Amino acid sequence: MGWFNKKQNNQSKWHNTPCEYNGIKFDSHKERDRYIFLKSLEDKGVISDLKRQVRYTVCPAVYGEREVQLKTKTKIEKYTRQIASYYYADFTYMLNGELVVEDIKGAEGTETEVFRLKAKLMLAYNGIEVKKVYNPTEWNYVNSGKRPR
Repeated sequence: MGWFNKKQNNQSKWHNTPCEYNGIKFDSHKERDRYIFLKSLEDKGVISDLKRQVRYTVCPAVYGEREVQLKTKTKIEKYTRQIASYYYADFTYMLNGELVVEDIKGAEGTETEVFRLKAKLMLAYNGIEVKKVYNPTEWNYVNSGKRPR
């Protein structure tokens, strides 16, 4: 058995390890650490309304109609031509009355094409810019007007 063997079935694509904190399951230690940091800011009153895994529609479903012949009549039936696409934000919170949407990333340059596309659609469709966070304790308090205590 060497380094060239197949990865274990329970290993993720990005080599993150799922974990749990206070009964809450996280996809990675970095996501958990970010939650702990943001929760401390919420407890201090720097941010408010902290949420996890918030779903946003980035492309709505497309529906169509078709005729279906029944025994005695023709019925118009609605069907889904294309299912909706969603973006799940790692964290959302309010800062100085503005919504902040964050996505935790392992390192710069590790964003997938799907993430880049969904981030663009979030801005175009919802008017929300997704903030990429690489360091769990990163805080740009210069722009927030509030300094963490």
